[in-house]
Amino acid sequence: MNLEKPYVSGHFTPVTDEITGRDLKVRGTLPPELNGRYFRNGHNPKPGITPTHWFRGEGMIHGVRLTDGRAEWYRNRWVRTPFLDGVPFTGTELEVSAAATNIIFHGGRYLALQEANLPYEVSADLDTIGVHDFGGKLTSAMTAHPKEDPATGELHFFSYSPFPPYLTYYVADASGDIVKSEVIDGSGPSLMHDFAITREHVVFINSPVVFDHAEHSGIPYRWHDDVPLRIGVMPRAGGPTSWFEVADQAALLHVANAYTDARGRIVLEAPRFDRSAWENSWKWWVGAPGYGTSPDAGSTMYRWIIDPATGKVTTESLNDLATEFPSINDAHTGSAHRYSYAIAFPGAGLSGYHTVKFDTLTGKEKLLAHGEGRMPGEAVFAPAEGATGEDDGYLLTIVSDLTADASELLVLDASDLSTVAAVELPAGCPPASTATGSPTPNCPPDPPRSPGPPSHPHAPNGARALRQSSPPDPRSAPAPAARAAAHSPTAARPHTEELP
Repeated sequence: MNLEKPYVSGHFTPVTDEITGRDLKVRGTLPPELNGRYFRNGHNPKPGITPTHWFRGEGMIHGVRLTDGRAEWYRNRWVRTPFLDGVPFTGTELEVSAAATNIIFHGGRYLALQEANLPYEVSADLDTIGVHDFGGKLTSAMTAHPKEDPATGELHFFSYSPFPPYLTYYVADASGDIVKSEVIDGSGPSLMHDFAITREHVVFINSPVVFDHAEHSGIPYRWHDDVPLRIGVMPRAGGPTSWFEVADQAALLHVANAYTDARGRIVLEAPRFDRSAWENSWKWWVGAPGYGTSPDAGSTMYRWIIDPATGKVTTESLNDLATEFPSINDAHTGSAHRYSYAIAFPGAGLSGYHTVKFDTLTGKEKLLAHGEGRMPGEAVFAPAEGATGEDDGYLLTIVSDLTADASELLVLDASDLSTVAAVELPAGCPPASTATGSPTPNCPPDPPRSPGPPSHPHAPNGARALRQSSPPDPRSAPAPAARAAAHSPTAARPHTEELP
């Protein structure tokens, strides 16, 4: 394996074996309400394979079972797809997925996701069940970042393509049945990794990173100076999508949240890449000469306020730390939130990796330094039993520790980022391109499956016929509580409080 590529070395050195460990050592005390499974999906190339892009490695899911204050087991498993068996993805085979970007729980199923392909269902013990097309109703790819409405249980998601139709929107009900699909007019061939919902709207993002045949990394998208950032707003009740052009060119990968304010404006918060941050991050993602020391080269947290009455978009900088992989208390998805969490990368005055908590009401931030040689993943929020406040709960993240040659599942108090407990894992766990829990650590021990058509089994070595999408699509994936207080109208330079 060529270890000169940053995404297969250091923290990102792939795990070579599938293992199972039981009765894991715990430092501190696990809250008994954390009773369920924590799953984390990410790219983990097979031995002997160095992919051309960070986002093209095979998918491996790491799981920890928490039961009554104990860490009952750990296991890691590859998602067994034709791609794992060596079948190449050329752009049309919806089943040839790395299934490596995300894992969700919806309608009684665990689904491993990668945005150029169909989902793959896995069991509660991480055995691969097969490709899942929602009973034949999903005939295109599915985003790796769907949004579940905490009020209705509906799952909102989309499919994007470099060829028309560029964007298709879907809704599945709480049982996992697709009840709506609609082609969205006005979109373009943009790399659209994420989106947002509010209680009244769906928010789509067209960035200046668009399909380009000249890009040969295996993810054929490049920044184009002549393409603006555009934000599409569609009423969930029905109606056309309105597209709003943003004066300052920027790209977005992951969204923290969106909501509609009291004046009817749509507020979107996300890390923002300018051209320099995007292209320098891309160098790391492909291992190009001159790549930096970490996967993020300077995306910073921003807010966009879209006013449908005037057609104007206001852009506000919220913080100058290099941050990505934002998360919130999912009870606030689509409604106003006060707190968000993210990984803070080295740079902007920081050395080493941190977990950061943003308070959008006060403009302050709180930082947890993880220490020399340690890197956290995306923080997943789990509410405390009897929670009344938005940050009354826990953050779960897997931390890679190069110094100790180990990994651990860290449980933090979401209110102050203090350590509650740490579960020592029996294997290394590379930081994921996107890390997530499934669906919260409070899921049932053996979740009931909803009725409906079964997933399709995957035959060994990709032997069964592969479903085809209509146009060729040469992509691979790039790498719910009370309503929060309203945002402050302006963002002052945040105050920083760093924890030891």
